[in-house]
Amino acid sequence: MLFIIVIVLVIICAVVVYAVITTKKRNKAIMENGIETNAMITRVDVSTSTDDDGFVTRDYTYYVTLPTPDGRTAEAKLGSGKAVNVMVGGKSWDSDLREGITVRVRYQPDRPDYAILVTE
Repeated sequence: MLFIIVIVLVIICAVVVYAVITTKKRNKAIMENGIETNAMITRVDVSTSTDDDGFVTRDYTYYVTLPTPDGRTAEAKLGSGKAVNVMVGGKSWDSDLREGITVRVRYQPDRPDYAILVTE
């Protein structure tokens, strides 16, 4: 039984490490080769969960509409540009985001479905 638990923990750790490395590579490629543009936040998805102690957690997923180089528009999921820590300046990077505001983003022209927030 202990062997199975160890194997499951190793698999979970491997998945987490893979996700972090993949996110870092994607964000590095966007920062090095991406296009910077203005985008409008057009949608905010909120998921809520409550733990056994009644503590409520809300997770926000932001979507922007951005112009593509060929003159079209695309909807992109908005990320922070951080692989793990999404704190910027001592507060959550998304604390001021809401539908209808314009933000500066970077994205790869061949993958306009994901953009990262430009925070300077």
